[in-house]
Amino acid sequence: MLTYRTAGESHGPTTLAFVEGLPAGLAIDTTFINAELARRQGGYGRGGRQRIETDVVRLLTGVRAGVTLGSPVVLEIVNKDSRLDDAVKTPPVTRPRPGHADLAGSLKWLTQDCRGTLERASARETAARVAAGALAQVFLREFGIEVFGFVSGAIDATCVVEVDAESLPELRAARDASDVYCPDSETGARIIDHIHKAKVEQDTVGGRVEVHVLGVPPGLGTCVQWNERLDSRLAAAVMGIQAFKAVEIGMGADCAWHFGSQVHDPIAYDRSLAGESHLGFTRPSNNAGGLEGGMTNGMPVVVRGTMKPIATLLRGMPSVDLATHESVQSQYERSDVSAIAAASVVMECVVAFEIAAAFLAKFGGDSMAEVRAHFDATMQLARALHPHE
Repeated sequence: MLTYRTAGESHGPTTLAFVEGLPAGLAIDTTFINAELARRQGGYGRGGRQRIETDVVRLLTGVRAGVTLGSPVVLEIVNKDSRLDDAVKTPPVTRPRPGHADLAGSLKWLTQDCRGTLERASARETAARVAAGALAQVFLREFGIEVFGFVSGAIDATCVVEVDAESLPELRAARDASDVYCPDSETGARIIDHIHKAKVEQDTVGGRVEVHVLGVPPGLGTCVQWNERLDSRLAAAVMGIQAFKAVEIGMGADCAWHFGSQVHDPIAYDRSLAGESHLGFTRPSNNAGGLEGGMTNGMPVVVRGTMKPIATLLRGMPSVDLATHESVQSQYERSDVSAIAAASVVMECVVAFEIAAAFLAKFGGDSMAEVRAHFDATMQLARALHPHE
């Protein structure tokens, strides 16, 4: 079973990801992982913290000469802005910020100081999840599976992008050229305008993120147990990202406004395409987002997530001082105006990790050679059920 856990505080000495379940023999592309960490730090609307940190991964365990050993892999991202024990630079926080974990955490841990809560609740923790998810992408690419995340809208600016194997290189280049990681230049420009306005008005901006996974074979996930359904696991992973408030798969919430005949994707079979990852079973639409009954059906997996505006406003919001119970404006901690671009990188990585975990649950082995053999044998058996010659 492929799993990961993270550790570290926003202004502590380091951030860690503990990854367990990777097979031996996977060559780790640290250049790619570091590029994903750099993307997480970018995007229009980010705050001063990103000018301090230069996130680079260190592989502490589970690797020899750049190749996995089959034992747990620990990834570390050192914090340059490490000052957690400095009482002057990290003073107590007694004026909780609405929308943040401050108040709930202070009541949970029975303290008037929100500092301990906000240090762990901070989105700085997502650096570890990006490192783990980028490592998962390195694994998935060995089997021809590509994961592509991008910003698709904010406020009243939105775009619809058709993602497939042919358009992916161009879309990826357009996304990477965008200051808000949106592959549609017009939509990206409008999002930047909204973020600029929010900065002037000391406000914040959220948005919508999409992740498309191409080349996924059918049968990942299961319908046997509710918590093992892949759509359930994907939803939990995305909702676990700081500030995310909604998740949709495929058509998502729009299903409520259509009849079944307009929602469900007809099934067709093309013998000439039996060698593809979908085994020749094609669909004219993908409203299901590549998932039916908790399992992949051979179509691209499509997940959308909605991030609320960041809870730390420079101008503050009405709050209560926990030490005096007086009405005050909430406390300000250095923050972003918008982190929706960074959120698209985080979402891409957490989705990738869940796809990799489901892949290994079906085709797993102790070594990459075993995993590849299991994968090839299963696909061959599946094709044998539907001869195409």
